[in-house]
Amino acid sequence: MTTLLLARHGLTHLTGPVLAGWTPDVHLSDAGQAQAKALATRLTSLELDAIVSSPLERCQETAQAVAEGRQGTEVLTDERFGECRYGDWTGRPIAELVKDPLWPVVQAHPSAVTFPGGESLPAVQYRAVAAVREWNERLGPKAVYLVCSHGDVIKAIVADAMGLHLDQFQRITADPASLTVIRYTPLRPFVLRLNDTGGDMAGLRPAEGSEGEDGGENPTGSDAAVGGGSGTT
Repeated sequence: MTTLLLARHGLTHLTGPVLAGWTPDVHLSDAGQAQAKALATRLTSLELDAIVSSPLERCQETAQAVAEGRQGTEVLTDERFGECRYGDWTGRPIAELVKDPLWPVVQAHPSAVTFPGGESLPAVQYRAVAAVREWNERLGPKAVYLVCSHGDVIKAIVADAMGLHLDQFQRITADPASLTVIRYTPLRPFVLRLNDTGGDMAGLRPAEGSEGEDGGENPTGSDAAVGGGSGTT
């Protein structure tokens, strides 16, 4: 029974308002660094057989915070856990992207989406799940390991583990520095924790101004609509 811990990177200055994607040199903000340290503290008592990360700086820095103090543990890199390649959408404000005709398709039918000049969401899920299966095999059935990745990648892995069609993955949330735990058994995967930030319950109340003009969902959809969202911080 291999146990996978999926950690999303901590906050950056772009998290939420801008779709960072593979934009280079996007580092953790001060708040993100604090989140990474808090995540490391939460995991102190848990022995990890490996720490694997997306190649992007914000994930490497989050993973390194967990690795610090663990003698002989280095952060391994697997590009298959890298962010979705959003192509022409990369670096653009979410408020601008919601006006794109592709936006409602991303929300309602993501399995049909290939980002212009970029990657399809089914391709993201395929590479990420293949990487998980390979690491499970490599590390063995008793392993407990951490993968630091990105919101949409984590959501795609969780959808696979829960047997959900990719079109349902927008129902899943992966906040910055959150922890999701999946146990893989010979029978099926079991999702043990989902979007666990270890905080109190205050964040469950929607923030003031989060509704749209008609009282419905935030019209920008900036939390988990694409790119993962900014969380409640």
